[in-house]
Amino acid sequence: MPTPSVLSPEMQAIKTKLKTTWMAGNYDYFSRFMERSGVEFLERLEVPVGSTLLDVACGSGQVALLAAREGARVVGVDIADNAILAARGRARAEGLEARFDVGDAEALPYADASFEYVVSLYGAMFAPQPERVASELLRVCRSGGTVAMGNWTGEGFIGQMFKTFARFLAPAGMPSPVLWGHEATVRERLLPGATELDLRRVLYRFDYPFSPEGVVDFFRENYGPTTQAFAALGEPDRSALWQALVDLWRQHNQAKAGDRTTVDAEYLMVIAKVR
Repeated sequence: MPTPSVLSPEMQAIKTKLKTTWMAGNYDYFSRFMERSGVEFLERLEVPVGSTLLDVACGSGQVALLAAREGARVVGVDIADNAILAARGRARAEGLEARFDVGDAEALPYADASFEYVVSLYGAMFAPQPERVASELLRVCRSGGTVAMGNWTGEGFIGQMFKTFARFLAPAGMPSPVLWGHEATVRERLLPGATELDLRRVLYRFDYPFSPEGVVDFFRENYGPTTQAFAALGEPDRSALWQALVDLWRQHNQAKAGDRTTVDAEYLMVIAKVR
């Protein structure tokens, strides 16, 4: 188990704010539109039936539940209590033997070398202390096991979305999450505990049955960081942010129909073999 650490008041405030952020909106509903990303992520890992798998920053279980359906022995962990409740409900409804815990990616509540696969898709990258995240992912994975992440890149569409938010909101006081999408940074963070590191840039296709305006409203209502970003602004900044996001989605939209939005977003697929 990790050694308890004393957080500075500033870091405790950041963590409290992050928990509030990820509990805002309706991530369970939001994630249903991204299920294909979890399928593609797991297909690249080829997790054998019966393997132990930990999904870190699991949300409402979009990866963990898929792995459980394929026969893995799954545990999911997330800081958002409501997401964990949703994941437990989904597992119960499907009759899946998957366990879901409330916990912090920087202090995972599991013993050393507990899992053969430790994964995180667009999740652990948002924790405020990335070196601790890297250490924890490696710590709870068995020797010869696999740590795998999917992390948005700064150059990709989601990275551009983050830059759009930054025009309206002050920095969060933590390293940029998209540094987890930078190859050299990932090597620095994970190679001390890995024998092999496979990094490849992958495109995930967002495909929504809404116009770009509808997509922005969907994110605003359901995706915690977007919900909180709008809530932190007053008029006219709220309207200006909404228009900037609509313009971004419209600029990258590949769909021909006006009531559909299809955008390719780049992420870094990380597969590390643990020492």
